Amino acid sequence: GNVASLTSSIGFVSFSPQNAAYTARSVLPMAVLSPEVSSSHDVTTGRPLIEWYPGHIAKAERMMGDVLAMVDVVVELRDARIPRSTAHPLLSEWVGTRGHVLALNRMDSAPEGALREWEEALRAEGKVPCFVDGKQGTGVRELKQAILEAGRHVNERRKRRGINSRPVRAAILGYPNVGKSAIINRLVNRKKAKSENRPGVTRGFTWIRIDAQVQLLDSPGIIPAKQVTQAAAYHLAMCDDIGSAAYDV
Repeated sequence: GNVASLTSSIGFVSFSPQNAAYTARSVLPMAVLSPEVSSSHDVTTGRPLIEWYPGHIAKAERMMGDVLAMVDVVVELRDARIPRSTAHPLLSEWVGTRGHVLALNRMDSAPEGALREWEEALRAEGKVPCFVDGKQGTGVRELKQAILEAGRHVNERRKRRGINSRPVRAAILGYPNVGKSAIINRLVNRKKAKSENRPGVTRGFTWIRIDAQVQLLDSPGIIPAKQVTQAAAYHLAMCDDIGSAAYDV
């Protein structure tokens, strides 16, 4: 029961919804699709049920409201290959009136054409994504600027009140294994957060000071208590964003 066997059992398709041929750059699983195809193609037909919800995730979700009371900005980190399937349904409720930055990690794992289509689709919903690559550091500088911009109101308000400025406090939220720790390590420019290509490595909330401008809260990966659709669950499994114990292939 591993991602490779699951991926091969489901099959491969192209990125483009208009072109049924395989892409020239690479052949990737059905999980990595343009917006139109990912919402219409059912990958679950005849497949076993996927279930995954470790206890530490449940605890983190219960704590989320209290924890986020301490932050100014929420950075929502999704997998650039499956932006829909890595969107948490409670995220907008958690963000509330705080600043919100949407970042799509692993941009290196999807072709430019698919990224452009996802950007257009998300912008149509009023979201402006930052594309980043935690491995190489691409887009990390722009992500930091987006965090500062989203939290600018904090120190503007403090200045009006005659209070000294402080670092913008941002929380990075996302599914297990979407690369939160890798992004934090790139932001801080050294290894602060434990980073492995394995879901569930971060098990608690940890404050990390990036510099005098930004302080980040790393968090455990959060999967919805009420499981998302099985199609989304399969996308998560194929992209290794959930643990292999969740399925048996």
